[in-house]
Amino acid sequence: MIWYAMEMILATLGLGLITVLTRAFFMIPEKELPMPEWLRRGLKYAPLAALGAVIVPELFMTQGEFIHTLKDARLPALVGAVIYYYSKRGILGTILVGMLIYLPLHIGLGW
Repeated sequence: MIWYAMEMILATLGLGLITVLTRAFFMIPEKELPMPEWLRRGLKYAPLAALGAVIVPELFMTQGEFIHTLKDARLPALVGAVIYYYSKRGILGTILVGMLIYLPLHIGLGW
């Protein structure tokens, strides 16, 4: 039992150290790290790609399978949010419109 606790503590400390080092990697050097221009351009799109990788499955899948009905509150919310974003270009408004459509359909109608 003691070995298991020590193993858990060691794993937690190791993961914490790895996390700190990888997140602080760009702040450790005193001068800016040389980076090829193609990599610099590609890193501009990394946050958008990560966000898409998280959101898209959440919008179109339930419990690991694609949704099979149009009676899902996420779809009208997505349409409303996309329409708002392309007309106003505001992130906060996009989130609000999506949630204002989603919540009544999901909670009120049980979609």
